[in-house]
Amino acid sequence: MNFFPDEAVRRDLFPICRDKIFLAHAAVTALPRGVADAVCDYTRQSSQNHQEFGDVLRDVKRARQTCAQLLGAHADEIALLGPTSLGLSLFANGLDWQPGDEVVCYHGDYPANVYPWLELRRRGVTVRYLEPAAPGAITPDLVARALTPRTKLVALASAHFFTGYRIDVDAIGALLHARGVLFSLDAIQTLGAFPLDVEKAHVDFLSADAHKWMLGPLAIGIVYVRRAHFERLRPTLLGAWNVVAPNFNAQDDIVFVPTAQRYEPGVLNIAGILGMKAALDFLLATGLDAVAARLLELKAHLVRQLDALGFTIHGPRDGANASSTTTFRHATASSTALFAALEKAHIVASLRHDREGRDYLRFSPHFYNTEAELDRAVEVLRAAVA
Repeated sequence: MNFFPDEAVRRDLFPICRDKIFLAHAAVTALPRGVADAVCDYTRQSSQNHQEFGDVLRDVKRARQTCAQLLGAHADEIALLGPTSLGLSLFANGLDWQPGDEVVCYHGDYPANVYPWLELRRRGVTVRYLEPAAPGAITPDLVARALTPRTKLVALASAHFFTGYRIDVDAIGALLHARGVLFSLDAIQTLGAFPLDVEKAHVDFLSADAHKWMLGPLAIGIVYVRRAHFERLRPTLLGAWNVVAPNFNAQDDIVFVPTAQRYEPGVLNIAGILGMKAALDFLLATGLDAVAARLLELKAHLVRQLDALGFTIHGPRDGANASSTTTFRHATASSTALFAALEKAHIVASLRHDREGRDYLRFSPHFYNTEAELDRAVEVLRAAVA
């Protein structure tokens, strides 16, 4: 499946393709032209007007609706905040934890989804670590075995940043919902790449910045809080935007606005929001089912060639837990040296290290990448290994 049979069109929509091969969407994406245009247009208009001119607040409302459509949520359950760690910290800090409560998480997750939960130990909360058989391989059975009568919340990533292992969000969410356990999801490694329905998956809280698979700017993202939890999850950042203040006059009592805007304390990152909306409109028009299918096609094409070169692939190669993220290592060639060879050839990948300090290469192409680009990257690796 090739979304862009006309290479000129692809390069116009994704200018990075003109002189680079970009395979690092699990890190920080390059912006599509339409996203950069949305940011720049707003910035230019802000030099001719004040920054909340005209349609800005209406555009913010439309952005909430777009984000809600992406998640299968309600617009009033969406806060427009980034980075991902901000939302996760709001979840960890805003609940009424009692000494002896337990939270389940995975020590091998990206630190943004570990440290907010570890900090709860200062409040008497017990942190229980999942111990999967392979990095990121968190299954419903593994989660079920970690639960106790004191488990209050399970905090997981929708996919592992290192191996690309995608968890079964629906099955885990159903399990936790049946046990009365809250489910917090760090969705940055799948949102924009694979479909998600937070209602179906019984997700209670979600945070994801736009700068990876959503193809959006840095430091803006989606924070989702299920409407039923607005009173349970108290905002921990307060200001004139989320606390009722008639005519910007502070009141004696703190009363939060009735929507997820209660988690946005002050002025918003309007340029980022408009860029994120442009990116999500583009992805939704393309179709996330089609995007997901394309990513797995690219994965299969890449894996076959890496096998032929003698690379060891870490994480799922195919199936329901696979993603576009492919992390690999050669038995004799230094990943750091291979990364340098790729850079010299204008191929953007990621260099990652495990806890023991071993270096790995990570490719994470998006739906607009082509087999020809992957073939070129493999050629560079073949020459460097030789």
